[in-house]
Amino acid sequence: MQASVETAQAPQPGTVEHWARARPDALAAIEGERALSWAALDDHANRLAHALSARGLGRGDIVVVRTQIRLEWMAIAAACGKLGCSLLGMNWRLTPAEVRYVLNNSRANAIVCDDADPAALLPAFDGQPLKAAVSLDVAAAGFDHYADLVAAPAPARYSAGQPGLIIYTSGTTGLPKGVLMRGSADMSDPIVTEYLADVGAHRTTSAEACFLLTMPVHHGSGPSQIWAAQKAGALTVMIRRYDPLAVLDAIQRYRVSHWTGVPTMFKRLAALPPGTVAQHDLTSLQSITVGAAPVSDALKQWIITHLGDCLYEGYGSTETGMVSRMMAGDQRRKPGSSGRPYRHVRIEIRDADGQVLPAGQSGEIWAWTPVAIRNYLNAPALGTDTRDERGFFRTGDVGRLDDEGFLYISDRAKDMIISGGVNIYPAEIEAALQTHPAVADAAVIGIPDEEFGESVMAFCEIKPGLSVDEPALLEHCVGQLASYKRPRNIRIVDELPRNTVGKLLKRDLRAPFWKDKEKNV
Repeated sequence: MQASVETAQAPQPGTVEHWARARPDALAAIEGERALSWAALDDHANRLAHALSARGLGRGDIVVVRTQIRLEWMAIAAACGKLGCSLLGMNWRLTPAEVRYVLNNSRANAIVCDDADPAALLPAFDGQPLKAAVSLDVAAAGFDHYADLVAAPAPARYSAGQPGLIIYTSGTTGLPKGVLMRGSADMSDPIVTEYLADVGAHRTTSAEACFLLTMPVHHGSGPSQIWAAQKAGALTVMIRRYDPLAVLDAIQRYRVSHWTGVPTMFKRLAALPPGTVAQHDLTSLQSITVGAAPVSDALKQWIITHLGDCLYEGYGSTETGMVSRMMAGDQRRKPGSSGRPYRHVRIEIRDADGQVLPAGQSGEIWAWTPVAIRNYLNAPALGTDTRDERGFFRTGDVGRLDDEGFLYISDRAKDMIISGGVNIYPAEIEAALQTHPAVADAAVIGIPDEEFGESVMAFCEIKPGLSVDEPALLEHCVGQLASYKRPRNIRIVDELPRNTVGKLLKRDLRAPFWKDKEKNV
């Protein structure tokens, strides 16, 4: 799969360039006390595109963007669109070793970061074919400073639309793999355009709308919210680091109409002192969308009661795109459901032999969507155990369909952990633990966490004749794993449970922690 993006010779509808001419003084984005109009955003993007072009970047190149939620992200994305580059969203918490892996695997051509210590990343760049490395906030040796790149005026450039977006996810081995979002889709196909229109159909497309952004920009949802607002010429209000009071204040102050978040964000709202939420005017909200992790019925009811009867739930994955949506009007009628498939999406529930099961029976969820990938970035075609000959993708989740086509998700066949809406891959953590000289084997699972949904727990077998304690193993993970991947708890065991052929039985490890929960995810 090659990342390549079209450019244009004149402003196209729904682009930054279009709104810079149609609504030049209207605000495109607000972050804290900073704001950018559409005209200023376009000007910044032109300047950055010109500077990056002078360093050799152009169509088909990949620009890694390793930042928190901030105004500059929109200018960087727009500059990528003007140059025909794809944008690779990187989690800003990745260690230099993890950064190096992504750079090497993606064959990226540039990186933009807002690290407090950019120089710490320099070892990750060794041997990488980078044409540019840009630091947003801190001037550092080995980096261009963003302020210098956008200092001089530049001629106008035009994009054909949003840039290609690459997100890294688990794949089949546990090591992160790149997904060029919609990279396998023919964007001129009516089925694709009708599907994408349905995905955003619950949101008003007026320029008077206001989107609140709390989802990270290295996650597929963050950019999709920004680009949905951009398509409409609407305002995006950004909150860099999630704070429940800041969310309430922003909704009231800017009359926010659309907000998407993960369950943890809403749990933190619910944990505020009694009466706090009620003190804010939230009547402007037209849609609240929750996803990226399982949502309990109790949390759904809290959202509906305290924030408004406008709750939507989305189910999907980086590889498939969105699969199903629970409409606001169905929340009370179909408790526990993740909704019905989007237009042109098909869902099959299959048993262990691959046979399609009837309504009411649980099995593994396979989904066909118009934008599902055929392969990971710079990798061969997916095997039929992941994407079958009819184009159905194996989600790794377990669930059932009812007689009306509503999907209910009950378990996860794959081992991936979702903590606070962030995907965590046990294989990476297990590999890190197994580099300790005293560890014979390790198994990592997700256990219930009231705030984050799941937290990381590890079980370690120790080699005969050696000893190590839990604090030492936790310390061993520092420097190898980003903070959010590190186990919250480690338990040393005499022997990990295995079947007769030696395969780890993680269900046996998970069972005691999940036995009293309504779902096993």
